[in-house]
Amino acid sequence: MIAKHVRQGWTSGPGRWAIGLLALVLGLSALIVAPLATPAQAAEDSPAAQAVQGRTFRVATDTTFAPFEFRDSSGKLVGIDMDLIRKIADIEGFSVQIQSLGFNAALQALNSQQADVVIAGMTITDQRKQVYDFTDPYFDSGVQMAIAKDNDQIHSYKDLQGTVVAVKTGSEGEAFAKQRAAQYGFTVKAVDQSSTMYEMVKSGNAQAVIDDYPVLAYGIAQGNGLKTVTKKEPGASYGAAVRKGENKEFVAAFNEGLARMKADGSYKKLVDSYVGSGHSSKSAPASRPGFFELVRQAFPSLMLGLRNTLAITAISFVIALAIGVILGLWRISPNRILSWIARIYVAVFRGTPVLVWAFFFYLGVPQLIGHRISIWLAGALTLSLNSGAYLVEIVRGAIDSVDVGQMEGARSLGLTRRMALRRVILPQAVRFATPSIINQLVIMLKDSSLLLAIGFGELLYQAQQIYAANFRVTETLFMVGVIYFVAISALTWMANMLDRRLHR
Repeated sequence: MIAKHVRQGWTSGPGRWAIGLLALVLGLSALIVAPLATPAQAAEDSPAAQAVQGRTFRVATDTTFAPFEFRDSSGKLVGIDMDLIRKIADIEGFSVQIQSLGFNAALQALNSQQADVVIAGMTITDQRKQVYDFTDPYFDSGVQMAIAKDNDQIHSYKDLQGTVVAVKTGSEGEAFAKQRAAQYGFTVKAVDQSSTMYEMVKSGNAQAVIDDYPVLAYGIAQGNGLKTVTKKEPGASYGAAVRKGENKEFVAAFNEGLARMKADGSYKKLVDSYVGSGHSSKSAPASRPGFFELVRQAFPSLMLGLRNTLAITAISFVIALAIGVILGLWRISPNRILSWIARIYVAVFRGTPVLVWAFFFYLGVPQLIGHRISIWLAGALTLSLNSGAYLVEIVRGAIDSVDVGQMEGARSLGLTRRMALRRVILPQAVRFATPSIINQLVIMLKDSSLLLAIGFGELLYQAQQIYAANFRVTETLFMVGVIYFVAISALTWMANMLDRRLHR
């Protein structure tokens, strides 16, 4: 009965007015509160966000492709791609680990499961769609042609007859140039970095460059010494890529986050901060710093690179020296099996380039074992196994340099062959081998620069990050040359001091 009277009360005229008034108050409250929610809070309940909540994605990117990815004066990796992926990660509730590898190496890292995602100004093409799944486009691209600022001979594609045009490997500019090379009679030269292309044009090794228009605009704003002479050619769009059929949750979350950024205007604000018509502080420096100011800005990053160079060299040298001594003894062993193992090892690593092994250990081995490999481990294996092959021959040669009468005399005194080697032959062989070992250490220090190809943060890698952002290539490489000279000179001096002590 009570329930009946209540129902009758609420369905009567006054009851209906009360219900309507309550609904109006609740609706107004929702309208007031809803705008106060942050994008991340608004995304929390979406299926896409829930699928990636708390997860960490390994994101591979290029090393130098300003304004999409480059390092600022503090060494932080910034750019349209980097700011975008971090912002979307905040909105959707996942984390990212950025790996700066270079464009081709980034794709290899994705293929070998060393990375989950590639975002590197990557053009979405039908050919790439057969291998990768892409997110929604986040930037509409296009290409332009540029020439040296003081060049008054080239005004259009028709003036390129008999010239060399520089492009970036795998870029939209390369595809565009190759389609028109026969028509206009120019030769296409593909290189790995935008900064290298620009230096080729300024040095006269190429007469023009065709590159993505925002990259050219950024470089010209930074004072790279070029000027554009053609209008922007409509192009394809950029997207983030994942392996075919994998990480669908990431794709959905990225698309949702991108849509939210476009809706609230933060996407346009981000892009305009790098390539807006006004060229904000992120796009153009207030003034071009002098050389000593450039040294001051670059010094912390270069010292970090030097520290990494010395560390990987020291670790690799210890391993290589152990390999050289052990396999050097195997090389002269009467045991044919051990001798042939040493021979084969030397033949393989002396007969193949260092760079091949760097890519094999960092990108190939993970596919074979199904587990990722640290870049430090890959670098140490590359340098130590390569240098170890040379040290094997150095040790063998040093032992053979000891007069054969020394072994005969030791054996005549009743020493076994092993004892004679340890107490008579090897101490003399060490003196013969020391200069060559020192030389191999210096070579290893310089060979460490090849590890930049897999994204190892050694000295030359750090230099690339610097001149990719400011396009001061000559000055930056001069600083690197001075640092290498000082480091190698100091290392050689210390090694020679040790050598003199041994020869007393």
